[in-house]
Amino acid sequence: MKIGVIGTGMVGATSAYALIMRGIGREIVLVDKNRERAEAEAADILHAVPFVKPMLIRAGEYEDLQAARVIVLAAGVNQKPGESRTALLRRNAEIFADVVPRAIRHAPEAIFIVATNPVDILTYQAAAVAAQSGIARHRVIGTGTALDTARFRSILGRRLQVDSNHVHANVLGEHGDSEVLAWSSASIAGLPLETIAQLQQVELGLEQREQVDDAVRNAAYHIIEGKGSTYYGVGGAISSMVDAIIHNRRAIFTVSSLTAQVGPIHDVTLSLPRIVGGGGILGTLKTPLNEPEQQLLQQSAAKIREGIEALGA
Repeated sequence: MKIGVIGTGMVGATSAYALIMRGIGREIVLVDKNRERAEAEAADILHAVPFVKPMLIRAGEYEDLQAARVIVLAAGVNQKPGESRTALLRRNAEIFADVVPRAIRHAPEAIFIVATNPVDILTYQAAAVAAQSGIARHRVIGTGTALDTARFRSILGRRLQVDSNHVHANVLGEHGDSEVLAWSSASIAGLPLETIAQLQQVELGLEQREQVDDAVRNAAYHIIEGKGSTYYGVGGAISSMVDAIIHNRRAIFTVSSLTAQVGPIHDVTLSLPRIVGGGGILGTLKTPLNEPEQQLLQQSAAKIREGIEALGA
């Protein structure tokens, strides 16, 4: 099973490494405009293969993506100091305008996972380009808030002293400042968080929830301040998504996909809990939200839609 990764910056390379370490797929092809970088990353990751499942990882060109089952779109540039979000969007949109058609031309049967930021808007762009080639929207998936959801669960698990794998809590909407932590539907072992907090003798009042919200919402800023960029978490998310697609696991992720309507907002790409399997996105789950959360989700959708329109889409 072949997997393509376009863009061998920290996110692309880390995703490839995560795939290797989990033994997902049989062949990974790294594509980058800087061929030397792609070859170096492939060689470095290849040296880890003797310690895990036998796999082939190599640098290649777009032609080498032929018959790929999944393609990760991680090409793009980082935000410059003082650069506006709109300026960053336009630069990465220009890159996607070149990358996406070339990927589709050589691997029209692939499922595409968009990882480049601003991910929700670029997922819209990728889906629009794919549609021109007859590719259905459910085959274009943005990583969206999958990472934010993981942050929410890990922070809650640590605070409530339980394994985060057993925390069921989602972050919806934009992968960005307007994301919505769905507190009202969060649970552990089928029990409300308040019940678990009482059993564990842990405070989880308004002040503590605000602390969790801040830790989740601003996690990327703190990490970037300390080391320049984030990549381990999203690399783990991408490897899990690829695994779900290749093995048709029908796993649930909060990922970004073209959505017909969110309240008064039409035609927007945002994250909701979605079933991911062999055909891409197989379904969307309706998360029960209280009224304030519904309003916040609509505001988040409106913000994404503004970005889409700023791109001229």
